[in-house]
Amino acid sequence: MALKALILDWAGTAVDFGSRAPMGAFVEAFSRVGVTISIDEARGPMGLPKRDHVAALLYAPAISARWQDAHGSAPTEADVDKVLAIFEPLNVEVIAEHADLVPGLLDVVGAARARGMKIGSTTGYTRPIMERLMPLAAAAGYSPDNVVCAGDLAAGRPSPLMMYRTFADIGVWPPEHCVKLDDTEPGIAEGLAAGTWTVGLALSGNAAGLSKAELDRLPADERAALRARASDRLMRAGAHFVIDTIADLSPVLEAIEARLAAGMKP
Repeated sequence: MALKALILDWAGTAVDFGSRAPMGAFVEAFSRVGVTISIDEARGPMGLPKRDHVAALLYAPAISARWQDAHGSAPTEADVDKVLAIFEPLNVEVIAEHADLVPGLLDVVGAARARGMKIGSTTGYTRPIMERLMPLAAAAGYSPDNVVCAGDLAAGRPSPLMMYRTFADIGVWPPEHCVKLDDTEPGIAEGLAAGTWTVGLALSGNAAGLSKAELDRLPADERAALRARASDRLMRAGAHFVIDTIADLSPVLEAIEARLAAGMKP
């Protein structure tokens, strides 16, 4: 009962340890329309398509109140589009600074391919952002078999539509023979909605929010506490397994194949 596909998120999963590229862009985009948001606030809806992410921020009660103070009226859908139009080029501008592959990615992808698995990908990034990121990842050795972006379809995460497109793009089915790897709750929800096994990443992505260097400097007790908090978030989102980073994935693939052999499904 072999697994057929590994489907990866991008930022915080395959590239950009700590999922840091979008954060400054969100803060700056809101600043340019006269509204202050924090990094923690910006991280809250991470994993959603970027327009949905902007909307979730703009309509959050505290941020909506700041918008009303600054503009004299409640935010509207036109305001969501206005902030998104500022955000997107800012994210494109900084993407090259946050394009490093997460350590262990190439080894895990190589091992998965050696098992006969396809490598799919979905992302909350828009196509213009990915057009900047994909060549950088390819130059470093990572080229998945497909890329489905936020905005490509009628709905993104947490719907399963990007996963369905991935199944069709790379020619894999049924979904229980596929594994979705992601660092955010919407990304886990996407995999669950599509019927795949889901694996959350506690330390390389949004749930921890630290660069590799920052994480390595943490005292052991603080690192353990961060891991526990991040793991709890991802497990509550429904992840079947939670690991630190993609480098820890291979034993999980073995465990999933054993479950499939026993007749289990996600």
